[in-house]
Amino acid sequence: MKVLMAEDEKSIALTLGDELEAAGHDVVHKADGLSALQAALSDPFDVVISDIRMPNLDGEQLLARLKEAKPELPVVLMTGFGTMESVIKAMRLGAYDYLQKPFDTREAILILERLGRELELKRKCDSLQEQLADKYRFENIVGASPRIQSVYSLVRAAAANDMNVLITGETGTGKELVAHAIHVNSARKKFDFVKVSCHNFPDTLLESELFGHEKGAFTDAKDQKIGRFERANRGTIFIDDIDDMPPGAQAKILNVLQDRKLERLGGTKTISIDIRVVAATKVDLAKAVRDGRFRDDLYYRLNVVPIDIPPLRDREGDIPLLIKEFVRKYAPTKAFSISPQTMAELEHYTWPGNVRELEGAVQRAIALSGDSSELKREHLIRLAPGVPKEQLVRSDRRPLKEVLTEAEKGHILNVLKICNSKKGEAAELLGISRKNLWEKLKSYGVDEGDEGTER
Repeated sequence: MKVLMAEDEKSIALTLGDELEAAGHDVVHKADGLSALQAALSDPFDVVISDIRMPNLDGEQLLARLKEAKPELPVVLMTGFGTMESVIKAMRLGAYDYLQKPFDTREAILILERLGRELELKRKCDSLQEQLADKYRFENIVGASPRIQSVYSLVRAAAANDMNVLITGETGTGKELVAHAIHVNSARKKFDFVKVSCHNFPDTLLESELFGHEKGAFTDAKDQKIGRFERANRGTIFIDDIDDMPPGAQAKILNVLQDRKLERLGGTKTISIDIRVVAATKVDLAKAVRDGRFRDDLYYRLNVVPIDIPPLRDREGDIPLLIKEFVRKYAPTKAFSISPQTMAELEHYTWPGNVRELEGAVQRAIALSGDSSELKREHLIRLAPGVPKEQLVRSDRRPLKEVLTEAEKGHILNVLKICNSKKGEAAELLGISRKNLWEKLKSYGVDEGDEGTER
């Protein structure tokens, strides 16, 4: 580490400096507090080790000035007066640690070793935080359809404020991705994102999981447990499948949202928390309220910012974009293609498992592709046992030839538009002859005026 040492006694400076350098540290020595402050403000250091009694600027003043200018810079103070008052004051001012003279130089080395481990851990955490933010950035909500673009706008708006959010959508639509995106793009991103799925816990354990319990609160409570609300303090708690939450837990969560306080099961201490709640449901929660299965007061507390994620079957034009993204994710070094016929079927398949099912299908097709660079229809679409084929096709039940003809016509006209109606260039991009292109346009009833004049 790069160490700035502020010490006016030459003997201590030489001895401590030599020992620190022998331990592998780079040491810069300054003989008074003012020159040490100037050095710390002009050059990067990992830590400052300073005596308390120094000319021009003492150690406490140096610490206070550094905490204002560089609050993340750790400061270790050396004191030789045998009283704890100065030590306590220094720690209150924000000193990382202290050394009481006379001290063994190995103490200083041990302090720096501990600090080095903490700094390395912090760097790793920061790196993971950056990776997480990259994974859940807004742009990772893939899609160009109007409905998903509307979701994109709502997520961006939700991240900018601190209000509760209720995400609705079928299983597999990406509710957790949206919740994560809200968190990592919000002011709470440096604190924990804690998930709990109500579907995964029986009624008897869910309250303990959410609110924690004290030792002896019930038969199996052998130790104290911190609940997920406490763990999410200053961060975000994501409550998935909130429609599966039993009435007792609903009442307790309502109190937490109102008072921002809770008590662990079996406890009497009131604990204050600062959290943001993002909840998700796979059912129509308003209908559940009307049916008496969900509390209306809790529903209104949660439904401050509603975000409805459409099923994949209603996201027109997004399937090719999602497939491209999944191929890039799972086969970054190999180019894959999908035949127009297969793509047309993929776009007319209902995808009951939504984006999650499509992602799994692309993974499976890549794994089974072998040496081929084409993703096969039989690997991409696999009907669940007992599901009638007609239930897996959208309401558009035209013959496949008619659908493919329409898709081909649309694609050709789009390419012509890209090429500014230059048929030679368009035919080359389409991989067909210019004569073949002319015949197709004629069969579609597209005359010369419809796609413009070639230049």
